[in-house]
Amino acid sequence: MTDTAFQSAPVDFLAEPPQIQELRERIREFVDKDVRPRVADNDRAPAEDFDWELVRLGHEAGLLRLVVPKEYGGLGLGVLGVAVALEEIAAACAGTALIFGATLLGQAPVLLSSDPHLQARFLPLFSGDNPVLACNAITEDQAGCDLLIPENAEHATDVVQARRDGDSYLLTGRKRFITNARLAEFGSVYANIEGHPGATGLTAFIVPLDSPGVTRGPVADKLGYRACLGSELLFDNVRVPAENVVGGEGNGMLINIQQMNMARATVAAISTGVARGAFDLAKDWCAERVQGGVPLHQHQFTARKLAEMASKVEASRLMYLKAAQAADTEIPAPTYEPATAKLFADRVAIEVAQEAMSLMGARGYLRENGMEKFVRESFGARIYEGTPEVLALAITEALYAEDDF
Repeated sequence: MTDTAFQSAPVDFLAEPPQIQELRERIREFVDKDVRPRVADNDRAPAEDFDWELVRLGHEAGLLRLVVPKEYGGLGLGVLGVAVALEEIAAACAGTALIFGATLLGQAPVLLSSDPHLQARFLPLFSGDNPVLACNAITEDQAGCDLLIPENAEHATDVVQARRDGDSYLLTGRKRFITNARLAEFGSVYANIEGHPGATGLTAFIVPLDSPGVTRGPVADKLGYRACLGSELLFDNVRVPAENVVGGEGNGMLINIQQMNMARATVAAISTGVARGAFDLAKDWCAERVQGGVPLHQHQFTARKLAEMASKVEASRLMYLKAAQAADTEIPAPTYEPATAKLFADRVAIEVAQEAMSLMGARGYLRENGMEKFVRESFGARIYEGTPEVLALAITEALYAEDDF
């Protein structure tokens, strides 16, 4: 027996399936050609402005149908494909990434329903000639985290109510901070069945947003992520057919947890993209800037900073890739890997963006160089799909669940 018998095959932790590699290259081309030239203008435009032309170009690249099954005209790539695409976009503009990410999140309950009638009605919309957006309506003014943590459901207040009326439901209430709500064709709307305390009767409904009684509120004037529009959705006795219920009455929390576990991997990818974008700007600057007769990166102190930043970006990417693969291969999608990936990546985005601005000094503080946008947007992902505190509860619950026998 030779020594070679003990040698294992080389492992490439960044290896991606060929179709994912092709997707990454295609989206990178879309970003370089179409996204980067628009970043500054879209960021500085009035809050209610929206770049439909950019969405149309993204639609041509397949970004609105990444997870739509092939039988409905989609690419059927799963969470891994979404995550890889969103990292590439977020490295230039996190707000643009969220336009597409929020649409995919709106599609998620339809996909999770396994209802062929629901899927046949709504999923082909994203494979037509014109771009169509969707949204996911869960957050409310007084009920944010209480709709994410099952044990808090009974304490949720002022939740959108759904009252059964014959073969349909009447929805009444208000959703807040909903990305794409101003423009979406339909929303995956979570409402509580009348008679159940708090959100213990939470149920998912697919609601066409041109339905009578739906009002789209004003666009929020945000610190960052300005390329995507966030607004309120108001429901005044909006009639929704019973066939638009996803998974049956009272199963909204389960569906929401499933879609969150998938979405957290993709949000970690957005945070990774933000960190990478900031790092790339700082890296280029440190190659150009000369101090003491040598480029800045040759100074030991700067080299240490760059090395730490590069390591964090690489680790963040590995974590979201692992989480996305787990979400694609495990049924139900796991909690632990996506939650840890998001917790880590969200922090990395902030740390790397701040360090990158520090390296660039006054130039990093100027809007014209783009670094301040990465700093502003580095804080965004900490808010949606689970704050650090919510993620901590999810992670520790998963840790101790492993000890249950």
